[in-house]
Amino acid sequence: MRRVRRRSWPWERGRAAPVASAGSGGDAAIRMFHVSKSYAAGSFALRDVSLELRKGELAFLTGPSGAGKTTLLRMIFAAERPSEGQILVLGRNVGRLSARAVPALRRRIGVVFQDFKLLPRRTIEENVGLALEVVGTQRRRARAQVFAMLKRVGLQHRRHHHPLSLSGGEQQRVAIARALVNEPEVLLADEPTGNLDPELSLEIMDLLRDVAARGTTVLVASHEQALIERYGSRTLRLQDGRVAEDAPARGRAG
Repeated sequence: MRRVRRRSWPWERGRAAPVASAGSGGDAAIRMFHVSKSYAAGSFALRDVSLELRKGELAFLTGPSGAGKTTLLRMIFAAERPSEGQILVLGRNVGRLSARAVPALRRRIGVVFQDFKLLPRRTIEENVGLALEVVGTQRRRARAQVFAMLKRVGLQHRRHHHPLSLSGGEQQRVAIARALVNEPEVLLADEPTGNLDPELSLEIMDLLRDVAARGTTVLVASHEQALIERYGSRTLRLQDGRVAEDAPARGRAG
């Protein structure tokens, strides 16, 4: 029987990330190498995706419904494992992380979910403070950080309310505040402006742009073409689970 040679990855002899080639890789926060994800035989949510996102980069992820945007985001924060290929996030190989190692990586990643995932029995202040609670931030300091972040999204006056008393747009802003309060190294946002009016959408995108300027890698999944064009950031377009286009940044909105 003929022996099939398995694909050899350049870093498999050790635990370090791949050696960067000139001009790329050395400052990468996220690297994907020939990544595919299949939920059923012959059916792929993602297929042969390779990409790299630098530290401090703001990029949009776009494409029609079902193109694989949410699957790609979920694999970056280790909610899914690739069926094929390799994913390195902040120097860690996601496909090889043990169950015990996953929480440590996730503490370095902020996620804005499309359905918010707020805890209904906790106040807005408590929801946003969860990330700080997990890492053991001193209570007084945590409350100050939460207040400052809620102020940035215009909801400091609602901090003692519960999620179900807020509008969809307000809940979206709470989810963004929760994702940012711990100053993550990577921020993943799945349709973060989907429930907001145009003016507030621009304010939130300005906030995400500022976060990237401070060194956080920000990946925003969005259908809003006008918003994408306004900010002129790098845009990755998925089609049928593949990267159909990788358009470089064209400059920033003023």
